[in-house]
Amino acid sequence: MKAPLPTLVIFCKRPKLHQGKQRLTEGTTPENALKVAHALLVCAIEDAQAWTGNVVFACAHHEDKQWMKSQMPSAMVMSQLPNGISGNLGQRLNYIDSELRKLGHKQLTFIGTDAPILNQVHYQSVLTELQSNDIALSHADDGGVVIMANNTPWPNIKDLAWSTYSLGSELKQTCKQQQLTVATAVAGYDVDYVTDLKKSIDDLDGDNRPARRALVKLINNLFHFSGETQDD
Repeated sequence: MKAPLPTLVIFCKRPKLHQGKQRLTEGTTPENALKVAHALLVCAIEDAQAWTGNVVFACAHHEDKQWMKSQMPSAMVMSQLPNGISGNLGQRLNYIDSELRKLGHKQLTFIGTDAPILNQVHYQSVLTELQSNDIALSHADDGGVVIMANNTPWPNIKDLAWSTYSLGSELKQTCKQQQLTVATAVAGYDVDYVTDLKKSIDDLDGDNRPARRALVKLINNLFHFSGETQDD
């Protein structure tokens, strides 16, 4: 029997002024942060288009589902939680994981839209680890994770310290407490601050993917290499 296709699940927010990537505004304007957020989303869509398997976009806001569908019509689009219900990232991950498994999805790979450094090496590393483990995590420099993938449902992860330096270790420990095998895949990092954009320029040098080239061009147009903004 053929193994089910892996599913890429992208947690996303529609880029809007003062919504998404707001920590960038510590080093630049809200308008520039919005431009970067748009470019980062395009990079995630680029990865989705290259994915061999199912693609799901999980929208933070119910009203943005139709807009997200227009960005990649071939993908499935759903809300991170039922309309009118709020919850933290852990609750949202548990909900999407449960709903997709009800629909028959078996092997899930979760990413956000803020890690343009991700490439085929990262994704293949995760998929390889999932061949013999329940969970595969790609850790981030800041203590979080840039990819979290699973063959079996996530345990209850709503009470973890999301968006903190301890998240990665807490997630790993929580899974192990449920007797799940956890593997570490190739590490990466996401973009939260202007200094991360500077690092991205260096690390994406020579990357020929069109969305990545566009991102590097945008960063060069908006920022000095020191991380300080240029006059527009």
